[in-house]
Amino acid sequence: YKFNGTPGDYGWKAISSPDAEVRKRKLNAELANGRLAMMAIIGMFFQDGLTGSAWGDWSLYTDSPLRAFENETGVQPPVGFWDPLGLSASGNTSDFKRRREVELKHGRVCMFATIGYILPEYWRFPGYLSKFLDVKFSDVPNGLGAFSKVPALGWLQIVGFAGLIEINVYNEQVNDEPGNYGAGFLGLRSVGIMNTGITDPELRKKKLNAELANGRLAMMAIIGMFFQDGLTGSAWGDWANYTASPLRAFEGELGVQAPVGFWDPLGLSADGDVATFKRRREVELKHGRISMYACIGYIVPEYFKWPGDLSPKLGISFESVPNGLAALTKVPGQGWAQIVAFLGTYELFINKPVGDEPGNFGKGNLGLGFLGPVTNPEARKKKLSAELANGRLAMMAIMGMLFQDGLTGSAWGDWANYTDSPLRAFETELGVQAPVGFWDPLGLAADGDTDTFKRRRAAELKHGRICMLACVGYIVPEYFRWPGYLSPEKGIKFADMPHGIAAISKVPLEGWVQIVLFLGHYEGFFWRQDAKRAPGDYEGYGFLGVGKNFIFNFEPILFKDETVRKAKLSAEIANGRLAMVALMAMLFQNGTVGTTGPAMWLPGA
Repeated sequence: YKFNGTPGDYGWKAISSPDAEVRKRKLNAELANGRLAMMAIIGMFFQDGLTGSAWGDWSLYTDSPLRAFENETGVQPPVGFWDPLGLSASGNTSDFKRRREVELKHGRVCMFATIGYILPEYWRFPGYLSKFLDVKFSDVPNGLGAFSKVPALGWLQIVGFAGLIEINVYNEQVNDEPGNYGAGFLGLRSVGIMNTGITDPELRKKKLNAELANGRLAMMAIIGMFFQDGLTGSAWGDWANYTASPLRAFEGELGVQAPVGFWDPLGLSADGDVATFKRRREVELKHGRISMYACIGYIVPEYFKWPGDLSPKLGISFESVPNGLAALTKVPGQGWAQIVAFLGTYELFINKPVGDEPGNFGKGNLGLGFLGPVTNPEARKKKLSAELANGRLAMMAIMGMLFQDGLTGSAWGDWANYTDSPLRAFETELGVQAPVGFWDPLGLAADGDTDTFKRRRAAELKHGRICMLACVGYIVPEYFRWPGYLSPEKGIKFADMPHGIAAISKVPLEGWVQIVLFLGHYEGFFWRQDAKRAPGDYEGYGFLGVGKNFIFNFEPILFKDETVRKAKLSAEIANGRLAMVALMAMLFQNGTVGTTGPAMWLPGA
């Protein structure tokens, strides 16, 4: 190891390079990988030492001070108790409760703030914000722009009001429970609506968990809104207005394709470094090409295998090598050495970059060499874009194949062989229908929690029912409207109401209050889920939701035949799912073309 002037460079040309820039890049990569490995090995040592075995289960670390908070409100799947900064490592209950209270307050404020970003786009208070300064509510811009418009006395009122609530109203916790100030359900006692709150402990915990989760989401959402507002110059601003973005340097690059455009959620290109971008693009292309080969390699052996021996010396024929992951243990060591040497030879000596284009090694069309290059610039760009898209798809596909193989025990294995799946608990539930069967790509049911599954199914049914009504509500007004007035006081007729999204801004505030109260009345009093009944099955209601309520008083139509009943409920779920997708498409189409007329349904009209 002779020192050559550069730390870590000992002149090994297989790792280094005579080119100064290439050598610097490789050494930087080595440093980064070494730092990652140092962190990884320390983590492995800690896990081994604390759990008693390498790759040990953390549940064996019974002395953890974090165990004190594992059953607290807010500990929810999929991350469980999550404290990456170790703020609770001391096990101090007082500190934990203070931080939980602060989290709840921030979440509540952010939920209000998020609504406050949305509402002014559709409605504002009439009259003056400050009569003295002649500032109307309609003069105040939405978002960050409002900071400079609200007068100093207005800010004083806001701070004074928040301080009064903090010091004199919400200043004493009930039952030593963080965030509980005795204000009851939805905090309604604060505005004079008396209620006893939620007495059922399980229901109470569920609602508090929901509040925490929604508050956390709102904190993320409001920060995102602030960023968008600050960078684009307006609330809900067009990102195209953010002209200073370093990502603009890569908007015209290969791989920027519809529908997502330039997509870099981790901000890897945020520094605008062209060399780093091109290196990553080259790596992406290589991975994509290998994955395309790998996908074909999973398929072809199902129909064809080479004749003869893979290793005559060891008596291994190609026919005896299984397909998929099982082949890893069958290929002899010498075979793996040949594979690694072959790839290394290509990587180090044959595939030399041509020009400044990532992934171009001068091999021409399909990388075969003898077919020659694609000379037409437009055709070339199209083919390279297709290669990138296909490579990305192949990377996703090969990961899916590997998972299926690993979990079922064979390439193209039957998922029925994956007997350890917690999803098996729900395979016979309503809604499990052909052609996809039980479909849960996000793994929401992976914990096998039946109560959570039923709650989500009930929510799905409600959303589906509302969307079926909404789809009908998009179509019917094209042919029929109620006669008379929507609001006699304001002189608004049903015939005057625009159709679709435009109606949102035309319905008066009192109308929205009626709608919310009507839905809340049904939700809170009539459509209450009984744990003993199936999700979405409410006592007193039957076929098509006909039953007894404060408007109608019909005897419900019930199906005694269990097969007919299941068929109709399955049809309802399927139709509801279709309606949810259909309604989203209607809203997008309406919002995009700006009308519900013929142009919405027939864009060429």
